[in-house]
Amino acid sequence: MSLAQVHHISAAPGDAEAAGRFTAVGPGVSAALLVELEPLVRYALPDGASHRPADAELRSLPQAFTYAVLSDGSRVVGRTAPARGDGTAPVRFHTHAVHLPPGVPLPGGRLPVEAWRSPHWVSATPVGGGALSDPLGLLPPGPAPVREGLDDFAVSRGPWLAAVLADLRRASEEEAPAGGPVVLVEKQNADVARWLGLAAVTLPRESVERLTFTTYTRRPGSSPLRVVGAPPEDAAAAREAGLRVHVCAERPPVDGTADAWARTAARVWRSRAPELFEEARGLPGDPFAAGPLAVIALCAGVALGPEERAAAAGWAAERPYALDAKRTGQLVEALTSPGIDDRTGSEFDAVGRLFGALDGRCPASVTAPLAAMLVTEAVRGGNGSLELPRRDAFVGPEGEAIAGVLAPEILTELESGAGGARPVARTVQLLRVARLLGVNGREVLPAVVDRLARTLLTEADGTDGPPAFAPALLELLDEQFDVRTALLGALDRIAPDDPGAVARFLERVALPFTGTQALPHLRMCAEAPSAMTTLGRDRSAVWHRVLRAAGLSPFAEPQVLRTAVGLVWEDRAPTVEEARLLLEAATSDAHRAAGTWARLVDAALGAPADTEDGTALAHDLLRAFPQEIGGRERSALQLLELCRDLRTGAPEPGWTEQVRTLRDRATPLEPAIQERAFTALTERLLAPDRPGAELYAFVRSDDADLIAAYDRAARAEPTRTRLRTHPAYAADCFTHWTAHPHAGTAWTTTAAALLDEVLRPAVRGMTAEAVAEVEETVGRTGSSGRANAFRDWNRSRALGRLGRRIAGRVRRG
Repeated sequence: MSLAQVHHISAAPGDAEAAGRFTAVGPGVSAALLVELEPLVRYALPDGASHRPADAELRSLPQAFTYAVLSDGSRVVGRTAPARGDGTAPVRFHTHAVHLPPGVPLPGGRLPVEAWRSPHWVSATPVGGGALSDPLGLLPPGPAPVREGLDDFAVSRGPWLAAVLADLRRASEEEAPAGGPVVLVEKQNADVARWLGLAAVTLPRESVERLTFTTYTRRPGSSPLRVVGAPPEDAAAAREAGLRVHVCAERPPVDGTADAWARTAARVWRSRAPELFEEARGLPGDPFAAGPLAVIALCAGVALGPEERAAAAGWAAERPYALDAKRTGQLVEALTSPGIDDRTGSEFDAVGRLFGALDGRCPASVTAPLAAMLVTEAVRGGNGSLELPRRDAFVGPEGEAIAGVLAPEILTELESGAGGARPVARTVQLLRVARLLGVNGREVLPAVVDRLARTLLTEADGTDGPPAFAPALLELLDEQFDVRTALLGALDRIAPDDPGAVARFLERVALPFTGTQALPHLRMCAEAPSAMTTLGRDRSAVWHRVLRAAGLSPFAEPQVLRTAVGLVWEDRAPTVEEARLLLEAATSDAHRAAGTWARLVDAALGAPADTEDGTALAHDLLRAFPQEIGGRERSALQLLELCRDLRTGAPEPGWTEQVRTLRDRATPLEPAIQERAFTALTERLLAPDRPGAELYAFVRSDDADLIAAYDRAARAEPTRTRLRTHPAYAADCFTHWTAHPHAGTAWTTTAAALLDEVLRPAVRGMTAEAVAEVEETVGRTGSSGRANAFRDWNRSRALGRLGRRIAGRVRRG
């Protein structure tokens, strides 16, 4: 069909009164479409251009080649070029455009940019109805002239290629991206057309057809097109307008694009292999995914970066059926090339997935280089996240070769003294690779596993959930029975010393220890969390349940006592009741072998002052562990035992001195034990039947802390009640509190206060007969002088009150 053509002449430069006009319009082009078209073909001279250019200047002015989609879905392809005018207008700008109705393709299925160099564009409106030229239908056959020289142009624009292609791809999306057109700044507008030629080859056809453009405009910010060319003088204004601007006439950009597809496309162009784009479009997947293009590029020998290689390996791993044997071999060869020195962890991970996809589908000769590359990286690169190949991938000469190279390195690292600080993932990886390659590591295995067991606990304690190394560790234990047996045994040996850490580790990593190994401590550690959840705060019940999980009697294996106590009480001391339960549950020999006797001592020393069983526990511990308990702890327990004797038995004479001596030996003494000892001693000294010698030793000690405890006990309600109700006891206290006037400051001050503030109120509340009995008892047990002293003491208080009463009356009178 014949396409309608349109001719337009723009206003002359500097002629403000003149306006552009359409000089010829073909059939089917409505006035409304002409209104849309007119702004697209306006022309503005570059800065510095003459309004009356010479012929050479006229020919050097830029031409605007435009492709646009109009509101009715029709399209227009046209060229605007400077032309010589008449005398009043020495230069005009003539537009020759072809209108394509909706749904009508370009003749021959050409792309719009291919008409850029058509020889049939005219610079003047045909006169007299002459035959119209056909710039679209008369294009030369074969590859369009626009593609000529694109390889050289792409190489010359290498630094800008990836960024520009990424933006052109986004500009060609079905929904035009917001933010205005992509602006390509070139000194020659023909180079803008070459950029569009690159896009026409690189992008799929449907994307290219959406890419509306013009190669030259002075108003990029107001253009409705998706890509525009602009001269260098308009770059700053375009940037200020927020447009995506690529100045290809300045120094190359520093930052690259994050678009892996665009980077791959740029490398293809720099390798002068544009035919690869069509090949890549024949592969399945997203046309703008980096994988298909990267696969074709690698197979063709194009060097790519690590991210692009990872994309190729990842794509091929997802679609191992998409490549034939030849391309699969080429891809493997490219990925495993010894000349590559910039591989990354993500690339190795992708290669690992590719190996897994190809293993079993391809001959071992194809996959062996991938397997060798993976295990070499695992050993030398320390990549612990790699998916390792199966063991049979190394059967044959390939396996022997790689094993001969890597075996010494593996054993050296496993044996190294720095192994204690080696991460778990690294040790696990080395052990797995050693098995893959058939490396004999039996001699180093015990030491390696012992270090591994301790490192497991350290690393797992710093995590909230399962540690990152857990999957690889479980795979190792599933693959290697000897490692599993050795590691479980090592953890079982560690458990008695740090059962809490082992229990927390087993909560995060479900180790397989359901086999024939006894592993009593591991079984206890695994049982503890469930027991605590079920039984709550009943620690005695938890202890019994955990101990049963061991499957061994503490009499046969005392260390299970240590593990059970550590699991239930961790760093806390048992209560006195719990400690007595532990002591009765096993013999002293078992506790001695397990070292749990120290926890029982802690329970006794940490008991509150009002816990009666604490003294009995101290008594039992001193007899059960006479050789083990020493130093400060022994003296503190002896002090508790003395408290028991002071309250329930007949202690050896010299109570006060014993208390003071044991207190000093047990320094720093727990406050509760000191309170209990002082209370027991002072209550005994305040008893009616206390020996006088003990009283005398106490008074003469002038121990301020002891005397203060005595003062508190004497002021307590039991003593006050006894003073009020037992005259004989009141007489005894009077005698004692007045018998040592020169004993020391602490005692004399305290005794005087007790006489005045405790004994006098008690005597004042007695009947006359009771007071007389106190006086008689004082005289009988002491002397007549002592009785007189009591009368004077009692009368002086009464007279003091009477005298004050009389003095008050005198003052009032």
